Amino acid sequence: MLSVENISSGYGKMMVVQDVSIRVAQGEIVVIIGPNGCGKSTLMKTIFGLIRPASGRIFFREEDITGIAPFWLAAKGIGFVPQTDNVFQSLTVMENLEMGGYLSRHIDTAWVFDIFPVLKERRREKAGSLSGGERQMLAIARALMTSPDLLLLDEPSAGLAPRMVETLMGKIKEIRQSTSVLMIEQNAKSALGIADRGYIMVMGKKVYEGTSKEILGHKDIGRLYLGKK
Repeated sequence: MLSVENISSGYGKMMVVQDVSIRVAQGEIVVIIGPNGCGKSTLMKTIFGLIRPASGRIFFREEDITGIAPFWLAAKGIGFVPQTDNVFQSLTVMENLEMGGYLSRHIDTAWVFDIFPVLKERRREKAGSLSGGERQMLAIARALMTSPDLLLLDEPSAGLAPRMVETLMGKIKEIRQSTSVLMIEQNAKSALGIADRGYIMVMGKKVYEGTSKEILGHKDIGRLYLGKK
């Protein structure tokens, strides 16, 4: 589904991401974890065309998409949910979903309401009136309105209460039935609990990759990144 090959990118002459390669297979949930400032979000923005890489290539379904503008990537089947400013707060829930479906000839909200029933209940309310968790659900639902084959999530659980994190992870697990997911997360244990595989980034470099089970069971990784003693 997605192949990122030896990508280096950053801002001006400062290379934040250095020679990173990752992959996402069809039907997978893949998570990238690591300390703050290690380049995770920069990598995600590079994949979605918001930052042009200095070197390396990105392939989506075997097509080279390196440096292609985000609106073309959306049309090709990639959805992206940024960490912040990811809903139109002055618009209603329904209007947000309609904006998300701008590429579709027919707006169908039924299936996202099946995944997020709370949004159906609040569809006439302004997005700004929703709780933090509900806004994240709306942001994901809006990205799903184009029926993407791949969904990119940047810190979807940031700032949420533990109970809401658990709920949101369950929803993301539901999504994988129709959409592959690449996710950045600080709640590493929760994310690895639903993911198939994971990557660990440190100081702009990929330092480890493996199945979720391997990462969760790794003694040194658990101590350094998962809060285990």
